[in-house]
Amino acid sequence: MDPLWPQTFRARMHGFEARRPRQPAEVSVSIKVRVVSGCFHRDHSPHAYVLIHQHLNRLSPPEAEFAFEEHESGPEILVYVAAGVALAKSVIDLVAAIIKARSDGVKAGDSARHPVELVVRRTVEGETFKEEVVFRFDHTDPVSAEVIGERLGVALDKLLGAEAKKVEPGSPSKRQGKPKRKRS
Repeated sequence: MDPLWPQTFRARMHGFEARRPRQPAEVSVSIKVRVVSGCFHRDHSPHAYVLIHQHLNRLSPPEAEFAFEEHESGPEILVYVAAGVALAKSVIDLVAAIIKARSDGVKAGDSARHPVELVVRRTVEGETFKEEVVFRFDHTDPVSAEVIGERLGVALDKLLGAEAKKVEPGSPSKRQGKPKRKRS
């Protein structure tokens, strides 16, 4: 891992938080589809990225508020969550669409074939971060938004730990608005 990566990650999360301040019960998190080896970027997976951007373009402005970022190691979604409350369906569907696009891209000729991991992470005090690997997908594995949503929920509960106990029933779980896209 690049020794400057934690600082870069923290700056990216702060940039997201500056664009839309969090609500009282919310925590900013990164949902990353990360390659185990190699690259998962538009240059190496052009067919997959066509499908990913088609999905992003179908989202109507009030459907979800998140930032979509492209990285050589794979796409990342920055979003707010409230501990103990489910992610927005549009975010879960986007994650499923990214993973499915990876598989469909390989079938269409993309050369990137290494497995990808679904990871959730967040910054914590100081210059550190916490991360939970949700699970690993090979390009031949079936993709189910329902399974992805369930496993993301479990991983987010682990990632948020003590914050999950602070949220009162009925706390907001998500805010809706226009997707924000940024390349990095």
